[in-house]
Amino acid sequence: MADKRTSLDEAVASIRSGMTVGIGGWGSRRKPMALVRALLRTDATDLTVVAFGGPDVGLLAAAGRIRKLVYGFVSLDSIPLDPLFTRAREEGAFEVEEYDEGMFVAGLRAAGQRVDFQPILAGLGSDVLPANPRLKTIRSPYSEEQYVAMPALPLDVALVHMNRADAAGNSQYLGPDPYFDDLFAMAAQRTIVSAEKIVPTESLLDEASFHTLLFSRMYVDAVVEAPCGAHFTTCEPDYPRDEAFQREYAAAAKDPDAWAAFTRTYLDTDDAGYHAAVARFHAAQGES
Repeated sequence: MADKRTSLDEAVASIRSGMTVGIGGWGSRRKPMALVRALLRTDATDLTVVAFGGPDVGLLAAAGRIRKLVYGFVSLDSIPLDPLFTRAREEGAFEVEEYDEGMFVAGLRAAGQRVDFQPILAGLGSDVLPANPRLKTIRSPYSEEQYVAMPALPLDVALVHMNRADAAGNSQYLGPDPYFDDLFAMAAQRTIVSAEKIVPTESLLDEASFHTLLFSRMYVDAVVEAPCGAHFTTCEPDYPRDEAFQREYAAAAKDPDAWAAFTRTYLDTDDAGYHAAVARFHAAQGES
């Protein structure tokens, strides 16, 4: 099996302006934050971002990297709304396509199956259709049933964070939910996986059954070992959400001067610098 291990910066170096980037995870849960911060260190802009969004979307929106956002929601979970996304949305900073969660998943499935659309009942009779002129309905060739023809959501690249992976890209989650990361991987031309640990293939079943092997190496192009790579979002069971730091993020996002300081401290640095700054933040809070 090919060894696909690389660094964070090398992994995202192939992401170019104008690409469509899918970001796995769910709200503020198991987001590939180390990869997102690495993407911010590139000059890639004019991106179409496809996500069940959280602070990944907030950071990219604040940096002006998004041309279009395709999403089911954007939330910090324990904090209902991401202030950076909210401000960008209110200011019309980028084009948006908002979908019912079931429709969003259907779009990823269609892309993974390399078909143009997937028929789905979700969305019928709702405000989703009149709000999105791209959507069309289709009549079944076998009955009089009417469906929404949910368009495929093909991705140039997907970024996902997993609990474990091997060097070839076989990817494992150990937490309570896969968060559709496998669909992001299958919908993409290229998939970049960051993982808490890269382990030998024969060790992938040491902590859980084969059911937790979410997707195989055939969908993966690059693998990065990134301990705490989902911080400050959850990565259960390895660690919970860093609620204190998330509150710091959300508070800073509401004030331009505070956000500029946050950016200098936590984003204008490499991954080691980020984690060192987070450690200093907790030390200042009197936490170990």
